[in-house]
Amino acid sequence: MGRVPADRLPKTYYAVGDRLETSNAGWWTSGFYPGTLFYLYQFSHDTALLREAQDRLKLLEKEQYNKGTHDLGFMMYCSYGNGLRLLGNPEYKQVLLNSAASLSTRFNPKVGCIRSWDSKPWKYPVIIDNMMNLELLLWAAEASGDASYYRIAVTHANTTMKNHFRPDYSSYHVVDYDTATGDVIARKTAQGYADSSAWARGQSWGLYGYTVMYRSTHDPKYLLQAENIAHFILTNPHLPADKIPYWDYDAPDIPRALRDASAASVMASALIELSGYVPVGRGQEYLNVAEQIIVNLSGNVYHAVVGSNGGFILKHSVGHLPAKSEVDVPLTYADYYYVEAMLRYKNLAK
Repeated sequence: MGRVPADRLPKTYYAVGDRLETSNAGWWTSGFYPGTLFYLYQFSHDTALLREAQDRLKLLEKEQYNKGTHDLGFMMYCSYGNGLRLLGNPEYKQVLLNSAASLSTRFNPKVGCIRSWDSKPWKYPVIIDNMMNLELLLWAAEASGDASYYRIAVTHANTTMKNHFRPDYSSYHVVDYDTATGDVIARKTAQGYADSSAWARGQSWGLYGYTVMYRSTHDPKYLLQAENIAHFILTNPHLPADKIPYWDYDAPDIPRALRDASAASVMASALIELSGYVPVGRGQEYLNVAEQIIVNLSGNVYHAVVGSNGGFILKHSVGHLPAKSEVDVPLTYADYYYVEAMLRYKNLAK
């Protein structure tokens, strides 16, 4: 809180040069800092955290009309969504409804998906990360009574299930579509090791996304999909014993490959929720892994000493290794899903 400029939001930190990297409100990670603050306020009732969260929300307010990004779920639901859940502010609800309306403009019925990037050389790229933005639409359908949001979310999830996954339930990072026919042009990666590899955070995004789809629809095919993804991850011969994944399950330099605490945090949070939807025995297996991840992330290898690490909680995440961007650093979303996972775990005891 003391380091971040009033008009910026934290992204990452580089120990060399003691450099905090921040973003404007339009960057995809902008919602995680206020979202984390709301979670920490929920736990601690510390009003200083609440005030900071509310102040940072003001920076994000204009993004409700941003039709140039597919990441409004991350940006707005993780921030305003948590604010609405805790405070019941009707203004937050309207911001979220406007955000869902903006996100829905990126849906192409011919393709059956929400477009991810607008950049070339892609024609109509859809990334597995986009499964995480559907929670905003599912919430909006319930909050507004507008079933079009529900249909978009379900159609996107179904198209992604059909085209993003391999027979072993690992996923590609990017699927590019032809807008004229809706056919797949190419299956690629951007942040993973190779087109054919299983980028670790992408697998966690898929696991989390289909767990949310089951929560909102109760459609058993989404539960089966989430369980199949979990099976791929948890039985993967390259999943380390401490359950903190390498940045890519097929990285060529395993076991020396870098770990990704963000992939672990997302996985732990998803597994805790998924554990509540399956028979007790399997649910306990998922919980055991989630607990192991939380314990290991809370140890001195991954958990920073208070006051160090630019103020971030976790160390050793990987953003975009092929682009040499955010390599072995803290990441704002690693902290968010770590805190979320701990709160979910704590709530199990109630």
